[in-house]
Amino acid sequence: MNTNFIVIAYLIYLPIALVLTYYVATTLFKNSKVFMLDIFNGREEIAGATNTLFKVGFYLLNLGFALYILKIKYGPVDTQETIEALSLKIGGFSVYLGVMLFLNLYLFFRGKRVAKEKRIQHGQA
Repeated sequence: MNTNFIVIAYLIYLPIALVLTYYVATTLFKNSKVFMLDIFNGREEIAGATNTLFKVGFYLLNLGFALYILKIKYGPVDTQETIEALSLKIGGFSVYLGVMLFLNLYLFFRGKRVAKEKRIQHGQA
């Protein structure tokens, strides 16, 4: 096992995982403000605070998972194996990020639906 290839793989994987997480979080939470304002009946302060808390949780979960899966069990011994190991790590993490994105979207849509139902019950449709 050549530790140089493992170190190179880690040095490539970590920045990619960080940038992917940042991009998804920034895109998701920039656009989720609309949902939060609707869920909280236009109350900007609580909508913004809740959105920020969701964003922090998103970062913690995803960066934690990226670090958790960091270890490459079977060390690559050449360039081809390094690329293959990276594709598994980055591909797996990308799928995980996609699942987390859709889970957050589900929560936003669910919150929007519940808020709408409450407004209808209280005659504020």
